[in-house]
Amino acid sequence: MTLHAWWLFLGAVFLLCGTPGPNMLHVMTRSIAVGARRSIAAMAGCLTALVLVLAASAAGVSALLAAWPRVFDALRYAGVAYLIFLGIKAWRGAGSPIDVGDDTSPVTRMPAASAARLYRGGFVIGISNPKLLLFAAAFLPQFVDRAAPQGPQFAILVATFAVVESFWYGVYAAGGRTLARYLTRPAMRRAFDRLTGVIFVGFGLALLRVRP
Repeated sequence: MTLHAWWLFLGAVFLLCGTPGPNMLHVMTRSIAVGARRSIAAMAGCLTALVLVLAASAAGVSALLAAWPRVFDALRYAGVAYLIFLGIKAWRGAGSPIDVGDDTSPVTRMPAASAARLYRGGFVIGISNPKLLLFAAAFLPQFVDRAAPQGPQFAILVATFAVVESFWYGVYAAGGRTLARYLTRPAMRRAFDRLTGVIFVGFGLALLRVRP
Protein backbone atom coordinates (compact mmCIF):
# COMPACT_ATOMS: atom_id res chain seq x y z
CA MET A 1 0.00 0.00 0.00
CA THR A 2 1.08 3.60 -0.38
CA LEU A 3 2.23 5.66 2.60
CA HIS A 4 -0.70 7.99 1.95
CA ALA A 5 -3.16 5.10 2.25
CA TRP A 6 -1.52 4.02 5.51
CA TRP A 7 -1.82 7.52 6.98
CA LEU A 8 -5.50 7.60 6.04
CA PHE A 9 -5.97 4.22 7.70
CA LEU A 10 -4.13 5.38 10.82
CA GLY A 11 -6.32 8.46 11.13
CA ALA A 12 -9.53 6.51 10.67
CA VAL A 13 -8.50 3.81 13.14
CA PHE A 14 -7.39 6.37 15.72
CA LEU A 15 -10.86 7.91 15.74
CA LEU A 16 -12.58 4.54 15.59
CA CYS A 17 -10.68 3.01 18.50
CA GLY A 18 -11.15 6.12 20.62
CA THR A 19 -14.93 5.81 20.38
CA PRO A 20 -16.37 4.25 23.56
CA GLY A 21 -17.42 0.65 22.99
CA PRO A 22 -17.63 -2.63 24.92
CA ASN A 23 -13.85 -3.15 24.98
CA MET A 24 -13.04 0.37 26.17
CA LEU A 25 -15.81 0.33 28.76
CA HIS A 26 -14.58 -3.05 30.02
CA VAL A 27 -10.99 -1.80 30.33
CA MET A 28 -12.13 1.31 32.19
CA THR A 29 -14.30 -0.61 34.65
CA ARG A 30 -11.54 -3.17 35.29
CA SER A 31 -9.15 -0.30 35.98
CA ILE A 32 -11.57 1.11 38.52
CA ALA A 33 -12.13 -2.29 40.13
CA VAL A 34 -8.58 -3.67 40.28
CA GLY A 35 -6.29 -0.77 39.43
CA ALA A 36 -4.62 0.29 36.21
CA ARG A 37 -1.68 -2.06 36.61
CA ARG A 38 -3.70 -5.24 37.14
CA SER A 39 -6.16 -4.25 34.41
CA ILE A 40 -3.36 -4.90 31.89
CA ALA A 41 -4.49 -8.55 31.92
CA ALA A 42 -7.96 -7.48 30.81
CA MET A 43 -6.42 -5.28 28.10
CA ALA A 44 -4.37 -8.25 26.88
CA GLY A 45 -7.53 -10.36 26.63
CA CYS A 46 -9.38 -7.71 24.65
CA LEU A 47 -6.38 -7.17 22.38
CA THR A 48 -5.90 -10.89 21.74
CA ALA A 49 -9.52 -11.17 20.66
CA LEU A 50 -9.19 -8.09 18.46
CA VAL A 51 -6.12 -9.41 16.65
CA LEU A 52 -7.73 -12.84 16.16
CA VAL A 53 -10.89 -11.26 14.75
CA LEU A 54 -8.96 -8.98 12.40
CA ALA A 55 -6.74 -11.84 11.25
CA ALA A 56 -9.78 -14.05 10.68
CA SER A 57 -11.42 -11.28 8.69
CA ALA A 58 -8.33 -10.88 6.55
CA ALA A 59 -8.33 -14.64 5.97
CA GLY A 60 -11.86 -14.53 4.65
CA VAL A 61 -13.83 -15.94 7.57
CA SER A 62 -16.31 -13.11 7.13
CA ALA A 63 -17.34 -14.72 3.84
CA LEU A 64 -18.13 -17.92 5.77
CA LEU A 65 -20.33 -16.01 8.22
CA ALA A 66 -22.15 -14.34 5.35
CA ALA A 67 -22.70 -17.73 3.69
CA TRP A 68 -23.78 -19.41 6.93
CA PRO A 69 -26.11 -17.00 8.76
CA ARG A 70 -26.65 -19.48 11.59
CA VAL A 71 -22.97 -19.31 12.54
CA PHE A 72 -23.19 -15.54 12.62
CA ASP A 73 -26.39 -15.66 14.66
CA ALA A 74 -24.82 -18.03 17.19
CA LEU A 75 -21.94 -15.61 17.75
CA ARG A 76 -24.25 -12.63 17.83
CA TYR A 77 -26.63 -14.10 20.39
CA ALA A 78 -23.73 -15.26 22.55
CA GLY A 79 -22.34 -11.73 22.49
CA VAL A 80 -25.74 -10.23 23.28
CA ALA A 81 -26.27 -12.59 26.21
CA TYR A 82 -22.85 -11.89 27.70
CA LEU A 83 -23.14 -8.11 27.40
CA ILE A 84 -26.60 -8.11 28.97
CA PHE A 85 -25.31 -10.38 31.74
CA LEU A 86 -22.52 -7.90 32.46
CA GLY A 87 -25.03 -5.05 32.43
CA ILE A 88 -27.31 -6.76 34.94
CA LYS A 89 -24.34 -7.66 37.11
CA ALA A 90 -23.13 -4.06 37.12
CA TRP A 91 -26.63 -2.70 37.83
CA ARG A 92 -26.96 -4.99 40.84
CA GLY A 93 -23.58 -3.93 42.23
CA ALA A 94 -23.46 -3.19 45.92
CA GLY A 95 -22.42 0.41 45.36
CA SER A 96 -19.62 0.12 47.90
CA PRO A 97 -17.05 2.92 47.86
CA ILE A 98 -13.64 2.43 46.25
CA ASP A 99 -10.36 2.68 48.07
CA VAL A 100 -8.15 4.66 45.71
CA GLY A 101 -4.81 3.70 47.12
CA ASP A 102 -1.92 2.59 44.91
CA ASP A 103 -2.26 -0.42 42.63
CA THR A 104 0.10 -2.55 44.71
CA SER A 105 -2.23 -2.76 47.70
CA PRO A 106 -5.17 -5.19 47.98
CA VAL A 107 -7.87 -2.53 47.84
CA THR A 108 -10.03 -3.61 44.96
CA ARG A 109 -13.62 -4.70 44.77
CA MET A 110 -12.38 -7.89 43.07
CA PRO A 111 -9.64 -9.14 45.44
CA ALA A 112 -9.99 -12.73 44.17
CA ALA A 113 -9.72 -11.84 40.49
CA SER A 114 -6.60 -13.51 39.09
CA ALA A 115 -4.76 -12.30 36.02
CA ALA A 116 -6.12 -15.33 34.14
CA ARG A 117 -9.68 -14.43 35.10
CA LEU A 118 -9.20 -10.81 34.05
CA TYR A 119 -7.65 -11.94 30.75
CA ARG A 120 -10.50 -14.37 30.12
CA GLY A 121 -13.11 -11.69 30.78
CA GLY A 122 -11.46 -9.28 28.34
CA PHE A 123 -11.13 -12.00 25.71
CA VAL A 124 -14.81 -12.95 25.93
CA ILE A 125 -15.85 -9.31 25.58
CA GLY A 126 -13.74 -8.90 22.45
CA ILE A 127 -14.43 -12.21 20.75
CA SER A 128 -18.21 -12.12 21.22
CA ASN A 129 -18.71 -9.15 18.90
CA PRO A 130 -19.15 -10.44 15.31
CA LYS A 131 -19.86 -6.90 14.17
CA LEU A 132 -16.12 -6.24 14.33
CA LEU A 133 -15.48 -9.18 11.98
CA LEU A 134 -17.85 -7.90 9.32
CA PHE A 135 -16.67 -4.33 9.77
CA ALA A 136 -13.06 -5.37 9.28
CA ALA A 137 -13.98 -7.36 6.18
CA ALA A 138 -15.42 -4.22 4.59
CA PHE A 139 -12.92 -1.74 6.04
CA LEU A 140 -9.46 -3.27 5.73
CA PRO A 141 -9.56 -4.05 1.97
CA GLN A 142 -10.16 -0.36 1.19
CA PHE A 143 -6.52 0.37 2.06
CA VAL A 144 -4.92 -2.60 0.28
CA ASP A 145 -3.23 -2.36 -3.11
CA ARG A 146 -4.64 -5.36 -4.96
CA ALA A 147 -1.79 -5.23 -7.50
CA ALA A 148 0.74 -6.01 -4.73
CA PRO A 149 1.03 -9.01 -2.36
CA GLN A 150 -1.88 -8.66 0.04
CA GLY A 151 -0.60 -10.73 2.97
CA PRO A 152 2.06 -8.23 4.13
CA GLN A 153 -0.36 -5.34 3.66
CA PHE A 154 -3.03 -6.95 5.83
CA ALA A 155 -0.36 -7.73 8.44
CA ILE A 156 0.62 -4.04 8.55
CA LEU A 157 -3.01 -2.95 8.88
CA VAL A 158 -3.74 -5.43 11.67
CA ALA A 159 -0.55 -4.45 13.53
CA THR A 160 -1.42 -0.75 13.19
CA PHE A 161 -4.93 -1.38 14.49
CA ALA A 162 -3.55 -3.32 17.48
CA VAL A 163 -1.05 -0.58 18.40
CA VAL A 164 -3.69 2.17 18.23
CA GLU A 165 -6.16 0.04 20.21
CA SER A 166 -3.50 -0.53 22.89
CA PHE A 167 -2.90 3.22 23.14
CA TRP A 168 -6.58 3.85 23.80
CA TYR A 169 -6.71 1.02 26.35
CA GLY A 170 -4.06 2.90 28.30
CA VAL A 171 -6.00 6.15 28.03
CA TYR A 172 -9.23 4.55 29.25
CA ALA A 173 -7.45 2.67 32.04
CA ALA A 174 -5.81 5.88 33.28
CA GLY A 175 -9.13 7.68 33.01
CA GLY A 176 -10.81 4.92 34.98
CA ARG A 177 -8.31 5.21 37.82
CA THR A 178 -8.86 8.97 37.94
CA LEU A 179 -12.61 8.48 37.90
CA ALA A 180 -12.28 6.11 40.85
CA ARG A 181 -11.27 9.04 43.02
CA TYR A 182 -14.72 10.52 42.50
CA LEU A 183 -16.43 7.26 43.41
CA THR A 184 -15.43 7.09 47.05
CA ARG A 185 -19.03 7.66 48.15
CA PRO A 186 -21.48 4.73 47.96
CA ALA A 187 -24.16 6.86 46.24
CA MET A 188 -21.75 7.91 43.50
CA ARG A 189 -20.54 4.33 43.06
CA ARG A 190 -24.10 3.06 42.84
CA ALA A 191 -24.94 5.63 40.16
CA PHE A 192 -21.82 4.69 38.19
CA ASP A 193 -22.58 0.95 38.43
CA ARG A 194 -26.10 1.52 37.16
CA LEU A 195 -24.94 3.74 34.31
CA THR A 196 -22.37 1.10 33.34
CA GLY A 197 -25.09 -1.55 33.44
CA VAL A 198 -27.35 0.45 31.15
CA ILE A 199 -24.51 1.02 28.67
CA PHE A 200 -23.57 -2.66 28.55
CA VAL A 201 -27.19 -3.68 28.03
CA GLY A 202 -27.45 -1.00 25.33
CA PHE A 203 -24.43 -2.47 23.53
CA GLY A 204 -26.01 -5.90 23.74
CA LEU A 205 -29.34 -4.74 22.31
CA ALA A 206 -27.53 -2.84 19.56
CA LEU A 207 -25.75 -6.06 18.62
CA LEU A 208 -29.14 -7.66 17.97
CA ARG A 209 -29.57 -5.30 15.03
CA VAL A 210 -26.40 -6.46 13.29
CA ARG A 211 -26.99 -8.39 10.08
CA PRO A 212 -24.42 -10.00 7.74
